[in-house]
Amino acid sequence: MKHKIELLAPGGDVDAIKAAIIAGADAVYCGLDTFNARNRASNISFDELVGVIRLAHQYECQIFLTLNIVILEREFTTLAKLLSKLVNTTLDGVIVQDIGMFNLIKHHFPTLDIHASTQMTTHNAGQIGFLKKLGASRVNFSRELNLREITALNAVCVEHDVLSEVFVHGSLCVAFSGLCYSTSASVGNSGNRGRCSQACREEYETTESGHNFPLNIKDNSAFFDLPALIEAGVHSFKIEGRIKGASYVHTVVDSFRKQIDGFMKTGQLLEDGERLYKVFNRDFSNAFLRGDLNQSMFIDNPRDNTKNHALAKIGDSKTSAAKDSNLISVVQIQEVEQSLYQEKNEINDLVRDKIQYLSIDKLPLTLSFAGEAGSPLTLTVSTNTASEEQTSTVNMPIEATKHFELQSTSLLTQSEHNAIDQATLEKRFRTLATAEYVLKEMDMTHLSAGLSIPFKELTLLKNEAARLLNDSKPLIPAVELPPLARHAKDSQNTQAELSILISDESDAYLTDTTSADIYFKLPDAYKRDCTKYITFLSANPRLIPWFPAVLIGKDYDVAINILEQVMPPLIVTNNTGIAYRANQLGIKWIAGPFLNTTNSYALMAMQEEFDCSGAFISNELNKQQMQNIARPANFKLFYSIYHPILLMTSRQCFFQQSVGCEKPRIDNGCMLSCDKSTSITNLKGVSFAIDKQKAGYPSIYNNDQFLNMQVINDLSDLFDGFMIDLTNIGAGNKASPDKVELISQFEQLLAGEQQVEQRLNSMVTDSTVSQYHTGL
Repeated sequence: MKHKIELLAPGGDVDAIKAAIIAGADAVYCGLDTFNARNRASNISFDELVGVIRLAHQYECQIFLTLNIVILEREFTTLAKLLSKLVNTTLDGVIVQDIGMFNLIKHHFPTLDIHASTQMTTHNAGQIGFLKKLGASRVNFSRELNLREITALNAVCVEHDVLSEVFVHGSLCVAFSGLCYSTSASVGNSGNRGRCSQACREEYETTESGHNFPLNIKDNSAFFDLPALIEAGVHSFKIEGRIKGASYVHTVVDSFRKQIDGFMKTGQLLEDGERLYKVFNRDFSNAFLRGDLNQSMFIDNPRDNTKNHALAKIGDSKTSAAKDSNLISVVQIQEVEQSLYQEKNEINDLVRDKIQYLSIDKLPLTLSFAGEAGSPLTLTVSTNTASEEQTSTVNMPIEATKHFELQSTSLLTQSEHNAIDQATLEKRFRTLATAEYVLKEMDMTHLSAGLSIPFKELTLLKNEAARLLNDSKPLIPAVELPPLARHAKDSQNTQAELSILISDESDAYLTDTTSADIYFKLPDAYKRDCTKYITFLSANPRLIPWFPAVLIGKDYDVAINILEQVMPPLIVTNNTGIAYRANQLGIKWIAGPFLNTTNSYALMAMQEEFDCSGAFISNELNKQQMQNIARPANFKLFYSIYHPILLMTSRQCFFQQSVGCEKPRIDNGCMLSCDKSTSITNLKGVSFAIDKQKAGYPSIYNNDQFLNMQVINDLSDLFDGFMIDLTNIGAGNKASPDKVELISQFEQLLAGEQQVEQRLNSMVTDSTVSQYHTGL
């Protein structure tokens, strides 16, 4: 091994963070009660964060703060205030999803180290370059990648001087992270805002293949794949679990710590992993990592698998004759339950004992003032930490007590009217009581009465004391964001234009029926060295290439080749890796709707860093949230007004647990050849369409189409164009409206003919506009 391996642990609350530190984590990621993607975690306050950082650093452990949600326009003022406080701590990094937040931190808070969240869905080489240019120092790879893909991406990280993270344990989402809109569309709880309601864990009506939890997959564990990940060059091994408690965190971190250390010393894996089954799990799978996507990844129970695992071990230990003659007895089940209950209590007690003396309390601060007429004012500052006896209990290093003396430049003078007293000094020095320190005492015993000194001297003493208390680093002043210029649309094009999305080559004839821009959606997957679409796009120059959100491995290579060979004047891309290469080639590009663009700072970042010429605003926003967005100069804004509502996209097969599939595992041909559709229904009677197009990822769609005619009147001044999706993807068995007629109706609608609304409603029978009203 030629590089350091970092064990990165979750911390959902203070006790879990303490448990991770004492178990040997090299770093812990945690969230405040705002701006983080785990609202269901307890999370911590800012004052607790400061204490946690101090505690962690005593153990040579780093703290990373999760700010990993998309940001709304109105939140940037509050966000800037938070970041202004964070830069004056010793925080080791912030984890970010929103492109606008990258921009804000890079330009206004450059001392903060930025890590790209798993919500960025990082899975190809171009995305590494994109994130590096945005300011990222490390990236978290998509959980769906296999070892070969991870190895290739890590080599790109080395080229860009970027560190890599891979999730090695914990819950798995069946959907690509950052691209799941299931609970956002249904109940307004967006995963991109940390409010995922876990529709994938829900119970559904029994499927044709006999399953009730057809979307529920096992937990991830690479416990026995650590040597391969080390060989691949991965820097950070990340454990999922910010909604888990201290006992879970300690058990998992301690297990991985021992496994990593044992391997580094002996070259062998010494731990059997059994302790991982003693805490919450849904059984384990490493199928994504091994590139073996099969039915064994699913489990028809989203709840704790601990008891089932213990019972399975009893069954495995029986002789063949005993297995044939009887099942596990009720007595054995009760014994297992009692044993597990006792073991969990023992784990809880063990962790509680280990962390009870770890304190994150504010440090007591004492200020002593001394002086007499004709002498300088002397300020002595001292802090007290935990006693040696207390810290030795948990083998905690004692933090050096800060103790220093400062003197004024001016001399004290006798004065009856402007004498400094207790109230004056408390008013001037109370700001030294921060998230780090509590002002315990202000001692004036050795300061003579009736003395005066210019107030500016008191300010200078206070500022110098604050600097020294801040580890001799000057305090960075708070950033006030300048107001953003709101640029109008092109005055020559006041009416929003129609654009159309197609995916079937046979629909290219539509270019002869309308003057609207027509985007051609390229597939997610290709045969290696595929040139079919180069020929097709070259023969149809009016079609604007539309690149999908996920392009992995050879599929990314083929997509890049299409871009380089066709050299179109304009593209739409939902993948930042394609955007990165388009910018290098000088090709104009528009950010697609699946880049989750929700604010002006994201628009600025894409324009300033990558010469982006326009963007689709996220359909998760409502009217009020959209109308606050400030358009950059010479930049176009778009919005999709008619499309199927994508709930989730997965690398795993949705048909295995719904209708069944003859293939036990997904092979290379599945992506290219499989073309199926079915549906699943939850216990509330709501159905969802499962759709798999040839060369597309398995996806789930809402039963209703999105049809928003209100936005045309509401925000006509904001948008340059409105798009309609005519790909038929996600429609299932529904009959599609006549495309030429549909285009004609939407063109009339944009021209101001309101009477066509009724005709469109009759043509699109099942539709909704709820997201436009709910928002994020």
